[in-house]
Amino acid sequence: MSTDIAPRPDPAPAVTDPAAVPRRRRPRLARMAGRAPARPTPAAAAHNVSAATAALLMLVAIGAALHEPVLIPPLAASAALVHCAPALPLAQPRSVVVGHLLGAAAGYAVALAAHGSAWAAALAAGVTLALTTLARTPHSPACATAVVIVLQEPTPGRFVPLLFGSTVLLVLTAYAASRVRRAAPRYPAYWW
Repeated sequence: MSTDIAPRPDPAPAVTDPAAVPRRRRPRLARMAGRAPARPTPAAAAHNVSAATAALLMLVAIGAALHEPVLIPPLAASAALVHCAPALPLAQPRSVVVGHLLGAAAGYAVALAAHGSAWAAALAAGVTLALTTLARTPHSPACATAVVIVLQEPTPGRFVPLLFGSTVLLVLTAYAASRVRRAAPRYPAYWW
């Protein structure tokens, strides 16, 4: 029996994972957008943002009471991590607290050797990255803590205890916030 049409191949099974579709068949925009994290629900986004903001406002209030600047940019980045990406290794208590302390140590060591230049700050960030990697405490904001220390040279006797207390406060607020909203992912994934 002869036909004028070529036989049709079996239909391809439905693919639910966009990454499984060959690159040449997916439109470019879909390839770029397919790797982004899922958009949080409005309730989750509001919860995460309000919890992080409340934690940062607490740091400002503590700083105002002590007449010391307690909120530094790296702590704002840490608050974003622990509240909005609580499952990441970067957001775990071990990484947050120990990472910032290692960043402070590296910052003071480099500042002692090569005073407040941008070159020294960059070196301190690199040393912090090496230390946190070796200690298995990855926390990118800790690199910024080292930079702040080299460029501003705060007194270690005041700065380090405030930094330690601030990181503990961020961890505790993330822990509490994860228990307030029933659907929130539990923080931390591990303590140590």
